[in-house]
Amino acid sequence: MSRREDAKAERRRRIVAAARDLIRETGDAGLSMRAIAARADVSLTTPYSLFGSKRAIVIALLEDMREFHERFSSLHRTDPVDRIFHALQLSLSYYAGDPDFYRTLWSEALNASGKELRAELITPQRYAFWWALLAEAQREGALLADIDLDLLLRSLDLVFGATMLAWVLGGLQVEELEASVGFGYALALRGAATAECQADIEKRLKTFQRALVRSRRKP
Repeated sequence: MSRREDAKAERRRRIVAAARDLIRETGDAGLSMRAIAARADVSLTTPYSLFGSKRAIVIALLEDMREFHERFSSLHRTDPVDRIFHALQLSLSYYAGDPDFYRTLWSEALNASGKELRAELITPQRYAFWWALLAEAQREGALLADIDLDLLLRSLDLVFGATMLAWVLGGLQVEELEASVGFGYALALRGAATAECQADIEKRLKTFQRALVRSRRKP
């Protein structure tokens, strides 16, 4: 990479870091390009020339989530139900790692005016990934053959979305996200599972339940 390209890449990193820090600190995803440029210590024209728009900066902010597939593929292969819950655990680890940032993004996404941001958080690629996990579980005999996977995935997404809303509104702490989503997933998947896999899912259900009961008892 040439010195000029290095300098360009460094400015991009500074702009993305500045936007992330501002979102985390202000609790507002509707940042101005002027504020981002000032925080990154670049001219006002630089974010436009390197990214073109605020939307492109937000997309760049979500690059760590896009590393999810690479990280997931590096996990040791397990049974199909394990893969579903491993994927859930991994996806929520981003939220636990930077809760102020992701809570702000979801707050904006759940707003009536947050259509563009929702489109970046809930992409067709994300849907295809989770659908493929369910299809794999069905092929391997973990899910009933006559279960409609689109309807099942919709149910799982409703659990996820409702949990994000509860988090945004202060009804849940970030430490409760995995158990809350996991409990809802386990309930739905137990109903869709074959007899051979129901016991395994029920064990997960009880594990999530114990975690939620413990968190509820905390002062």
